[in-house]
Amino acid sequence: MSESKKLWGGRFKGEPDPVFAEFNNSFRFDRRLFEADVLASIAYCQALEGAGVLNAEEGSQIRSALDSILEKGRADESYFNDSAAEDVHSFVEARLVELTGDLGRRLHTGRSRNDQVATDFRLWLRTAIDNLDGTLRDAQTSLLDFAEANRDVIIPGYTHLQRAQPLLLAHWCLAYFEMLARDRERLTEVRRRVNVLPLGSAALAGTSYPIDREALATLLNFDAVSRNSLDAVSDRDFGVEFLGACSLILVHLSRLAEDIIIYATTEFGFFELSDAIATGSSLMPQKKNPDSMELVRGKAGRVFGDLLALLTALKGLPLAYNKDMQEDKEAVFDAYDTVSSCLSVTATVLRNIIVNKDRALAAASVGYMNATELADYLVRKGVPFRDAHEIVGKVVMRAIEREKELEQLSLDELREFSSLIEGDVYEALSLERTLDSKSQIGGTAHEVVDAAFLTARKFL
Repeated sequence: MSESKKLWGGRFKGEPDPVFAEFNNSFRFDRRLFEADVLASIAYCQALEGAGVLNAEEGSQIRSALDSILEKGRADESYFNDSAAEDVHSFVEARLVELTGDLGRRLHTGRSRNDQVATDFRLWLRTAIDNLDGTLRDAQTSLLDFAEANRDVIIPGYTHLQRAQPLLLAHWCLAYFEMLARDRERLTEVRRRVNVLPLGSAALAGTSYPIDREALATLLNFDAVSRNSLDAVSDRDFGVEFLGACSLILVHLSRLAEDIIIYATTEFGFFELSDAIATGSSLMPQKKNPDSMELVRGKAGRVFGDLLALLTALKGLPLAYNKDMQEDKEAVFDAYDTVSSCLSVTATVLRNIIVNKDRALAAASVGYMNATELADYLVRKGVPFRDAHEIVGKVVMRAIEREKELEQLSLDELREFSSLIEGDVYEALSLERTLDSKSQIGGTAHEVVDAAFLTARKFL
């Protein structure tokens, strides 16, 4: 079969306009579905045998040819070059007909490109999700390795980008670890809904051939078969869900990137990026720019755009299949590629950060970040928290006026605000005490973070 001969040409006399033909062509991107298309075709061939459409010899001949096509496609990228195929399905069928003659044309019996592409897409996405889960796991491992290498480093914690309370750097790492853990959970949930077989739904109304769809699902490792043929060929909400999960991954990576960028500035100086993950300026020789993290932060918008593009493409479509849905694959492919590369780069960055422990400790030791500890101290003495909060606010004002930290105020100065303050207040205000008082599950105390770290390692 010539590739220039369309799968749908019988009803047409004239040739399509070349500009439209190129516009309509999807092989330049849906060739990524090649392996899925061949594997699904092998399984469908077996289903046609079971339905009595093909005999055993015919089925064996088709499957052998498909195996050969798959082997060539896997081994030689040039196999796809210079093809005039309209899409990946046309390409595979053309190769099959070259090897088997008219027998190859029978494989499409009872099958539409509508249920074929829906099946291919789900097969591809299922594998993509599995790959992405592994890449997420690698990023989590890098976070834990970074945390372990800097187990005792203390940094300021921030709200509103204002110093708030001191934290262990490992606690900061574990926060992002938890975000990526939820991302993996979301992908697992998406995969469950992806793993439903559309094949056997034909164009929209179902097939009239006795195809054993349950057996077909088993052959292709699907968990279930679609329950409605209209929905099966026109549904792409699994793609939207995947793009939503990808968007949240990029939200988390973008926030991590922002933190790293800020902490690597001269003004903060907690991190220095090694030469392996930074670039310079074409004009200013002194510059060391965090381009790696800036690109991750920037690419988040690209993935958000993929999500919006697919949502917009689907929002007004009547049942069942419409060519608008060809737009699903480029959005999903792009998001997968982008998220995969961003995760890999982030893991590389985490392996190439130098931490300035002294600079971070100095920053965590100033800025009245133990003010809450003083309020809690007063609460333990019997003062209602709201009153304690008011008292400490006044103490902070006094300390600002005298250019001192809270623990630098004398006991007499502190007692001006409450006679309940005694000499033990200085222990309560110490940096170590401030950290280790946060000893409940999820806190930043050393022992809690150590336990959380071990749990995270076991999780991986």
